[in-house]
Amino acid sequence: MNASKPSATAAATAPEQSATTGRDSLSITDNRTGKKYEIPIKNDTIRAIDLRQIKANAEDFGLISYDPAFTNTASCSSRITYIDGDAGILRYRGYPIEELAEKSTFIETAYLILHGELPTRDQLSDWTYNVTHHTFIHESIKKFLDGFHYDAHPMGMLISTVAALSTFYPDAKDIFNPDSRRKQTYRLIGKMPTLSAFAYRHSLGMPFAYPDNDLTYSANFLNMLFRTTELKYRANPTLERALDVLFILHADHEQNCSSTAMRGVGSSHVDPYSAIAAATAALYGPLHGGANEAVLHMLLEIGSVSKVPDYIKSVKAGQHKLMGFGHRVYKNYDPRATIVKHIAYEVFDVMGRNPMIDIALECERIALQDDYFISRKLYPNVDFYTGLIYQSMGFPVTMFPVLFAIPRTAGWIAQWEEMLLDPEQKIARPRQVYLGAPKRSYAPIDDRG
Repeated sequence: MNASKPSATAAATAPEQSATTGRDSLSITDNRTGKKYEIPIKNDTIRAIDLRQIKANAEDFGLISYDPAFTNTASCSSRITYIDGDAGILRYRGYPIEELAEKSTFIETAYLILHGELPTRDQLSDWTYNVTHHTFIHESIKKFLDGFHYDAHPMGMLISTVAALSTFYPDAKDIFNPDSRRKQTYRLIGKMPTLSAFAYRHSLGMPFAYPDNDLTYSANFLNMLFRTTELKYRANPTLERALDVLFILHADHEQNCSSTAMRGVGSSHVDPYSAIAAATAALYGPLHGGANEAVLHMLLEIGSVSKVPDYIKSVKAGQHKLMGFGHRVYKNYDPRATIVKHIAYEVFDVMGRNPMIDIALECERIALQDDYFISRKLYPNVDFYTGLIYQSMGFPVTMFPVLFAIPRTAGWIAQWEEMLLDPEQKIARPRQVYLGAPKRSYAPIDDRG
C-alpha cells in the first residue's frame, strides 16, 4: 500500500483534500508492519472506515475503533442542536437556549427544531392550528388504556399507546413521503400530551378530560391533567409559562440515549410511532428520564439541611452519589439548570415553597465550594431542580419521565427525519470485538465435562 496517499475510501469521502496537504490529515504508523497511512481529517474527525485499510496481512479484516457507549464517536452529522459541554452552551439551530426560554414558546421552538428556522407569523399560525387539531385520539385508544391495571406506571402506558398508534395510521409507513411525514409530525406532537394526560388520569381512576383547542399547548395539557367539574379550565399563567419553559429546555439534547434509539430504530425504516416508542422506552430508564426522580429520593434520604455536610462526606467517600450533579456532556454548569432554578421560585410563589429546596440549595452551595466536585467538574444539571418544580405543581414522581417525553418528541422527530434524509446513513449495525471461544467441535452430551 502506498504509504504517502490516503486510501481510495478516504479520498472519496474527502475529495477537497489533496495528497500533498498533510495538515488536514492524521499520519499513522502501524508498528506491526512498519507501514504508514494518511487518514483525512474533516470537521475535527476521522472516519472509522478509513482505519479499515490498516491491516497486519492481506487476510486481516482491518482495524476497527472500539468505543463502548459512544464516549468519543460521532454516529452522525447534525444541524439541530449544538452543545459545548466545557463552556456550558446549548443552542437549538444556532439560537441560545437562554434566549428561547425567555422569548419563545414551546410550540414555536418545536417549529424551529423541526424546520431549521423560526416561523413567520403565518407559519406559526398554521403550525399551531395543525398541531392543536391533532390532539384528539381515536376512541379505541381509550379502551386500550382501560386495559391497564389501575397502578400501571404512566410511562409504560405511554410507550405502549404510542406504539399502538402505528396500527391506527398505516399511512405512517410511507416515511419518504414529505406529506406523510408532516402529518405524522402533527399527530405525534399533538397527541403525546393527550396520551400522557390520559395515562395520568387512568392511574388516578379519574374520567378522561378531553383536549380544549382554545388553549395553548401547555395550558391544554394542564387542562387534561387537572380539570374536574369546571366547564372551562383556566390554567394559572405562572404554572402555564413554567411548564412551557420546561418543555423548551427538554425539546432536544443532541445524541443522547433516546435520540440515538430513535435514529437506530428509525434506520430500519420503521414507522415513526414505533421509533418514538423505542425512544420513549430509552427515556424510561433512571439514568436518562428518571434522573430527576432520583434527585428527589436523595433529598428525602438526606432529610434536613443539617444533615447535608455528612451526606456530602459520604459522597466523597464513595458511599453515595450526589444525584443531579455532573453530566456526560457538560463539564460546566448546565445552562438549563440556571433557568430551571429561576423558574422554581416562580412556581413556589404560587404553590408554596417546597421544603426540600433548602436541602438542594445547601447541597449545591457546599459542592460548588469543594475541590472534590470542582476538580471533577461536577456541577448541577437540569434534573437537580426540575423534580422539585414538578412535585410542587402536583405531579407524582411517576409522571416525571412522561413530562420529559412530551417535549422531546419534537427533537426525536427532527433527529429521525434528519437521519432519513442523510444519504450517508444506513441501517444501524455496530461492529463488535469478539472475545469468545475459538472454533470447536460439538460433543455428545455423555462426553461433556
